[in-house]
Amino acid sequence: MKRIAVCAVLFMSWVCSLTSSAQTSRPNILVIFSDDHTEQAISAYGSKLMQTPNIDRIAREGALFKNVFVTNSICAPSRAVLLTGKYSHINGLRDNSPRRAFDPNQQQIQRILSQANYQTAWVGKWHLNTLPGGFDFWRVLPDQGQYFQPDFVHMNKDTVRHKGYVTNLISDFALEWLDGRDKEKPFFLVVGEKATHRNWMPDPQDLAEFESKEFALPANFHDDYKGRRAAMDQDMTIDKTMLLHDDLKLGVNYSKPGMFGRMTEEEKAVYKKYYDRAEIEYNKVKDDSAALLNWKYQRYLRDYLATARSMDRNIGRILDYLDASGLAENTIVIYTSDQGFYMGEHGWFDKRFMYEESLRTPFVMKYPGRIKPGTVINEMVVNIDFAPSIIDLAGVKVPVEMQGQCFGPLLSKTPVTKDWRKAMYYHYYEFPQPHHVAPHFGIRTERYKLIRFYGPYDAWELFDLKKDRTELNNLYGNLQMKEITANLKEQLRALIAQYKDQDAMKVFNTDR
Repeated sequence: MKRIAVCAVLFMSWVCSLTSSAQTSRPNILVIFSDDHTEQAISAYGSKLMQTPNIDRIAREGALFKNVFVTNSICAPSRAVLLTGKYSHINGLRDNSPRRAFDPNQQQIQRILSQANYQTAWVGKWHLNTLPGGFDFWRVLPDQGQYFQPDFVHMNKDTVRHKGYVTNLISDFALEWLDGRDKEKPFFLVVGEKATHRNWMPDPQDLAEFESKEFALPANFHDDYKGRRAAMDQDMTIDKTMLLHDDLKLGVNYSKPGMFGRMTEEEKAVYKKYYDRAEIEYNKVKDDSAALLNWKYQRYLRDYLATARSMDRNIGRILDYLDASGLAENTIVIYTSDQGFYMGEHGWFDKRFMYEESLRTPFVMKYPGRIKPGTVINEMVVNIDFAPSIIDLAGVKVPVEMQGQCFGPLLSKTPVTKDWRKAMYYHYYEFPQPHHVAPHFGIRTERYKLIRFYGPYDAWELFDLKKDRTELNNLYGNLQMKEITANLKEQLRALIAQYKDQDAMKVFNTDR
């Protein structure tokens, strides 16, 4: 009931003034949804790794959300949450298993907006193992997609290979659709980026962009995982998990079919020349374990950031189109990612764990005339909030079945924000493949995080985020934390019940 009241207040505060005919047009909505792109690589969030001027522009002209979290830090489930506004155990997509199958006929944001006369489209990465439903237009990558000469599935279900670099092509197709859409209707468009997903293959023009930069190791890069068994047992370290051929691109056979074989001869020549130089450096350090680990880290960051650079440039293309076509003034633009990512923190790449770097996700948004430029939102937002908030901002009734809250009041700082959430709930499932991360659920408050691991073993972890921002010191079982632990467990139990997570409740009850 509280979520319904919050949405009602938002609806009234944003649309009750729209009484004249000049003010009744619904906003266009553009969501740019990237893959594995993290706050640490966005300059609007204070990144020292790279500059992202176009993502920053959205934040500067609108709002920067500083505490946005995901419910399940993994690719396909996060897309299902975006579409449904519901947790994984409700929308039916819990992991990236090859057997996954998202029900395309269930309630989704595009179907709701279509009923309100929106023209809807999804272009780019989809990753849900079933074709999109309920969109007026879609053109999507099969599964993960490829960086070079990627295949796209068209609406007639034909799979067509297109020449070019995937980030550029996704923008091309999105802009083509915007140009040819029904201009009598407002639009809802999701641009699903493949970047910055593994194995981080930059556009050739960006390959050497960060070559002269030496990146400092994160403070917890050499984590020994003391007191955190799940963190110790994973398989996602830069040291041991990263592959020399695929990830670090040494000794590549460019004539072999696959992601490198898709390149044109010109692209292969540029890549070979660049990574042949990298191999020379590798040979200098390969027998020195510390030097080799640092070399891997530098190579990882250079490729990841160069891949992100192309995406930011293409975001600029889309923003420029909105300006040039006169659409910008009545278009909500959102940039976000499916989750965060480890940029060497804990010695890792990838995501999954409920630790901060992958629990958080970037979120910036602009809406001229509605959001004051330079707005900063510090309240806790969760990705189940995306769908109901977008629907509400469109002036459409939010289905009561959606589990998120409408964050519109946070933008206008109305009094209802004092009742905003103070804690969020998380549940991750995928085990053992591909990175051997144990399933777990937990609660994050403004200061503390309590995690319950299950499956291969039973374990609790507790962190004081104020004193231990890098999450190295597991306080669970500390007598001084007994009262705090008990209080967090009660809050966790309440959230499990609120979100109707029966599987988690069964695990939780084994400890009582």
